[in-house]
Parts: sequence; structure tokens; C-alpha cells
Amino acid sequence: MIAEIISIGDELLIGQVVNTNASWIAEQLNLAGIEVQQITTISDKKDHILKILDRAFLRSDIILITGGLGPTKDDITKQTLCEFFNTSLVFNNEAYQQIHELFKARGFKVTELNRQQAELPANCIPLKNKNGTAPGMWFNKDGKIFVSMPGVPFEMKPMITGQVIPRLKKFYKTGFIIHKTILTQGIGESFLTEIIADWEKNLPENFNLAYLPQPGIVRLRITAKGNNKEKLIQEINSFSGKLQEIIPDLIFGYEEDTLEEIIGRLLKEKNQTLSTAESCTGGYISHLITSVPGSSNYYIGSIIAYSNLIKESLLGVKNKTLIDNGAVSKQVVTEMALGVQQKFKTDYAIATSGIAGPDGGTEKKPVGTTWIAIATPDKKVITKKYLFGEHRGRNIRKAALTALNMLRKELIHL
Repeated sequence: MIAEIISIGDELLIGQVVNTNASWIAEQLNLAGIEVQQITTISDKKDHILKILDRAFLRSDIILITGGLGPTKDDITKQTLCEFFNTSLVFNNEAYQQIHELFKARGFKVTELNRQQAELPANCIPLKNKNGTAPGMWFNKDGKIFVSMPGVPFEMKPMITGQVIPRLKKFYKTGFIIHKTILTQGIGESFLTEIIADWEKNLPENFNLAYLPQPGIVRLRITAKGNNKEKLIQEINSFSGKLQEIIPDLIFGYEEDTLEEIIGRLLKEKNQTLSTAESCTGGYISHLITSVPGSSNYYIGSIIAYSNLIKESLLGVKNKTLIDNGAVSKQVVTEMALGVQQKFKTDYAIATSGIAGPDGGTEKKPVGTTWIAIATPDKKVITKKYLFGEHRGRNIRKAALTALNMLRKELIHL
């Protein structure tokens, strides 16, 4: 059983409105065990709508349409659906009564334009809209289901959850689609693929693995499909457990976990504190840490030591260390980490120094070169050098996440 989502509206195509409807509908269908094969955004043009509906009919079992059901002249979906289903509009008294009650409750009279909202294709099953004037429409064409709904999320969402999905479950025997997302940090997508190749080959036929990379993180999403929900959950947990054994140093969490939340939880459990000294990350690590509610319980503060003057005067980095090694060096981040740790009297400290770009790089230290240091309670300092790339924003994000993951590993003694 394959579903398709069609979003109608010029405002979506010019970027004036972000199409959040499609992603939300896809999520709801997925939870109901219905696979979405395609999402299409199209203009408010009759010929274009008809062409897309023809194609959708050939490739999908369920076609959900949003948009173009308003009372104004540019809302042409209803008339276009009449042409597609070879029918005409008829006045629906039940739909009108609902519109009348809605306007009455708001202290308005129903206008002729709003009255026309009660005119629906003769061969559709009307879907009640308790939050607006445009009813939804359910069509059955040769065993294929078409559903047209308003584009306003406030009106569309209760229609989906309260009427459309329950009807679809009665019409089709739906199975289950189970997802599990594994979060990794510290290695790129292509290298990760090689490491877990054998594990991936052994996944059952009803399992699918997707690689979802973003700066500093690669998410692995396992999808399992079947009719036995409990068995699917057991199997998906078993395979993710095997993956944990293969790459324990790379997996930092699951689903919606974030490194900053995990760091906070570990520090609170240990009743320990953290400070940061940031150069190339410019306070971004501090931003991530303090985005977590309750971070004041373990995070003491930060020094953004962007210039060498601040590195020396506030963090105690020796002038000779800077002259001999340069600001982007193991020696400097080591002294930065120890300096902020001592100044703020924290158990742990993070320090970063690098060349974020797009300029400032040299042959020996190209753009993206970054040193990260973690100072521990016993004054041991773990340092590592990274080459992140040439994009400034990505470099800052990668450096921050890498630093947090280095601290996480130290906190759990990995």
C-alpha cells in the first residue's frame, strides 16, 4: 500500500510559506503503517493539477491533497477535482449547517462566497471541518483513495487524525512501520559505511538502513516493516544492539538525543562541573550547553578568547607558547583548558582553537585545522587535532560537537 502527498499552492513554490503540512502528514501515515512514496508540491493551475493527479493515480494507492479549497477565485482545487472525477458540484446541506453554526458562534452572517463552500463534488464523501468552512472530500476511484483537505494546518490536522486515518485503516489492512535512529559522531558517512558493511548486509529483507548525515553527526535510521509490531521492535533492538558492539566509540545516543543533553545528564549524575575556553567556536559550545534547561547546575561559564591578548591575560597562556607554536596548536589549547579550569575551579574544561575560515589558512595549517582539549579533574589534558574542511559555519558546528563528544567519552571512560 503506497501513499502520495500532493500540496497545492503557489505560495509554497515561491518560498513564501514553508510546506510543513507534507512532513506532518507523512509522519502520521508512517505511524499508521502506511508508506509514503512521493511528496509533490504544485502550482494553482488546473492543467498542472490534472496532470499530477493522473500520474498519482497510476503509481499510488492513497493520494492525500492539501490546499486550494478556500472561497476565493484562486482556490480551484474543488472545480478541478470535479473535472478529474467527471462530476459536478452539488449543494450539501449538512456542510452548510456546519458553516452556518461556525459563523453564528463567531457573530457573523454567512456570505454568498462562504455558502459556496458547501457546494461539493457529487461523488465525494464529505469530511467535516470543525475549525473552518472548507469540508474535506473523500473519493474512491477504481479502488484508489483520493482525499482533498484544506491547507490550513489548524483545519487539516484534526481531519487527518480524526477522520482520514481511521477511514484508511478500515479500507486497507495496514501493517506496522517501525523506525529506530542511531546517532553517531566522529566519522564521515563513507567511512562509517565501510566499517558497518557486514552488519548492514545481514539486515533482514524487511529492514532498510538510511544514512542521514549533517555537520558533525551521521544518523543511522533503521526501518522495519511487518505485521507483528512486538516482533519488529524486538528485532530492531537486537540489530541496533549488535551495531553498538561494532562501533561503541561512535554511537552517542538514539532518536532525539543531543550531545549537550547527554553531557548535562552525565555531569549532574557525577555532581561535577564544566567550563569552556573557546577561540574558533566563538561561544557556540557554550550556546549548546546552555540551551539545556538546568545547565546552571553544572556549567559555570566560558571565556571566549578570540585574540591572543585574551588568551594570555585571562587564560594564562604563555606568550612564548604562542610565539613558538602559534595559536592553533596542541600547546595553546592545553594551556587554555587548564587556565579556564583553574580560573573557574571546575572539574572539567573544554578548549578550542582553530582556523574556521574561509581565509587565514596556511600550507601547514589549512582552513579547518582545529585543536580541541579536554581538561579532567586530575589535571590530565586530552588533546586532538582535526581537519574539518573549508566551510566556516560547518567547521564551527563540527568542532563544537566533536568537543562535546570528546568530553562524553571521558565522562563514561570510553
